[in-house]
Amino acid sequence: MIMKKKSFLLGILLAVFAIMLTACGSDADKQESEGSNTEGSSLLDQIKEEGQLKVGLMGTYKPYNFINEDQEMDGFDADIAKEVANRLGVDVEFVAQEFSGMIAGLQSEKFDVVISQMTITDERKEQMDFSDPYITNQVKVIVKEDNDSIKSVEDFKGENIGVGLGTNDETYLRTELMPEVGDFTIMTYDDVITTLKDLDTGRINATINNIYAITPVVEQNGFKIKAVGEPIKSDQAGIATRKGNEELIEELNSILAEMKEDGTYNEIFVKWFGEEPQA
Repeated sequence: MIMKKKSFLLGILLAVFAIMLTACGSDADKQESEGSNTEGSSLLDQIKEEGQLKVGLMGTYKPYNFINEDQEMDGFDADIAKEVANRLGVDVEFVAQEFSGMIAGLQSEKFDVVISQMTITDERKEQMDFSDPYITNQVKVIVKEDNDSIKSVEDFKGENIGVGLGTNDETYLRTELMPEVGDFTIMTYDDVITTLKDLDTGRINATINNIYAITPVVEQNGFKIKAVGEPIKSDQAGIATRKGNEELIEELNSILAEMKEDGTYNEIFVKWFGEEPQA
């Protein structure tokens, strides 16, 4: 009799335990499912849900991106970002970041995209996804007005050459040009104005950049410098985001195509560069 009671009680306890396990399992499954839904939402969905596009850019690269007199982010890149955000139906938040830390800032989710003259290269494609190009820049050699000894990159051997830190131009000087023309000293900078100041004072002998980037700085500071020779290369910049965000890239490409088709892109380009974009 006692054995039967023990067996009966044991059976009840086992049944209760089984029910508890089932309930816990259901809660865990529910939580896991809910977590998966959150983690599985695309970056595009998150941007639209939050109502904000966080854009990384230097803020020191006039006329592309800079802080204006009203202490607001301005420039060609800024206007492109504002229009993209508007067509996404969200607000834009600008996050200033030195270019040398731009990729790290993107990877650490400091911002959603980079719209800061990020040149599209095969090396960068391994770390980021890019939209279609939204601008093409021609890079030329820049020297002091009274410098007649440097007429092209072929004359860089033995000279001090300035370049933006972490830029595609720096990579070009180190990996392509130096092995071809011979050793020269590369001095890196975080912004264009400091580069041109050192060029104007003779601390460096030349730099490479595009005329759009240096014209406002030269005019404002009265630097006695000039561009020489033919363009040494053309760079295409795109909107960069973290790998695996194909849906966002497709949306960005669609928006950029619409902007070019309806004339908005041309208006922004002419506003900042005073001429029509190259076809």
